[in-house]
Amino acid sequence: MANLKYFLWLITRKGFSTGEAVRLLAHFGTPEAVYFAQEEEYDLLGLSAGKRAGLRDKDLAGAERILADCDRLGIHMTTIQDADYPERLAQIDDPPLVLYWKGRALSLEDKLTVGVVGTRSCTPYGEELAFRLGLELARRGVRLVSGMAEGIDAAGIRGALKGGGSVISVLGGGIDVVYPRAHRWLYEDVAAAGTLVSEYPPGTEHAGRHFPVRNRILSGLSLGVTVVEAGLPSGALITARLALEQNREVFAFPGPVGAPASLGCNKLIQSGEAKLILSAGDILEEFALMLPRVEEAPEPLGEEEIRARMDAPPRGEESPRRRGKEEKEVDKTPDRAYISVSDDPEAFTDDERDILLAIARRPLTADEVSEAAQIPSRRVLSALTMLQLRDLVEERPGKRFYANVILTE
Repeated sequence: MANLKYFLWLITRKGFSTGEAVRLLAHFGTPEAVYFAQEEEYDLLGLSAGKRAGLRDKDLAGAERILADCDRLGIHMTTIQDADYPERLAQIDDPPLVLYWKGRALSLEDKLTVGVVGTRSCTPYGEELAFRLGLELARRGVRLVSGMAEGIDAAGIRGALKGGGSVISVLGGGIDVVYPRAHRWLYEDVAAAGTLVSEYPPGTEHAGRHFPVRNRILSGLSLGVTVVEAGLPSGALITARLALEQNREVFAFPGPVGAPASLGCNKLIQSGEAKLILSAGDILEEFALMLPRVEEAPEPLGEEEIRARMDAPPRGEESPRRRGKEEKEVDKTPDRAYISVSDDPEAFTDDERDILLAIARRPLTADEVSEAAQIPSRRVLSALTMLQLRDLVEERPGKRFYANVILTE
């Protein structure tokens, strides 16, 4: 427990990236050694004045508060120096020094794990592909790794759970903070049948800037990553590129030529960065040596049984397919979702909110957005990038930006 306290102290030093904290730990050997080092030792590392000041702050109150919160909420912690820390994650360039988790232990070394990612704004085609993929992988003993977003993430998770499989969901905030709120039951189901994982301590709100950072863990825990549907640009493509950098396999389903939700997948296949797949069988064939023996594999499900599982409402809510149909019947703009700012005031920065309001009526160029929202161009481009990664904004012909959502009070 003492060792864990110093790990928490180290990762809460302001100004340090994960990679810098990893290198600091490698230099001193243990978090205690970092904590008890002499000031002169910090000075020799070539750190900025702000970072040296952070290391000189020996207050452990923050670390003790995290320990108390985890104990109260039943959240476990694993450090990079613990025997149960996933070895394949430890091998990436900037592994998290501490993982918070709830559910089943993260014993992956004898498990085939496949990441499933894609857009939140998926089509019925993509939703069905993700569900079938999760279902078929789970029935062959493959552990699915995904996020917890609407769209492809949720469809893949539900398919894996319907197949009796185990899921790892990597979150962009504290494990105790359900996001999106509609996924409360899905959180509980994953914690019961698999594992919720995060590098963020309890109480941390899910923020847009966390998700691109989170993606390196998702790919790092996987032996291969599958992109089901992804536009351009897309957070799913960030995960695919991270997987390639980590020497993981990347797979992608092809989609209709010109379909916005499939542009990213088709580009990955065209460039040779992803292997084209048509079903879970193509992935299973790639990792055949890691699968249970063929004679132990379950009988394939018939189309009728697959459809029955797909249409069954998730626990505590209606099926996404049925819910989406009803939403379209009452929504005057069925291609755009409504998001209430008052429900989650921290979901957007001020710049992101003003930009979404500016482009709500018609697509605008970046310069037009800057003028309409009265925001400097540099900040506009930064905010537009983050909104695109969350699939809330898309770039259309003429370099005009279109809002996929409508903000309400």
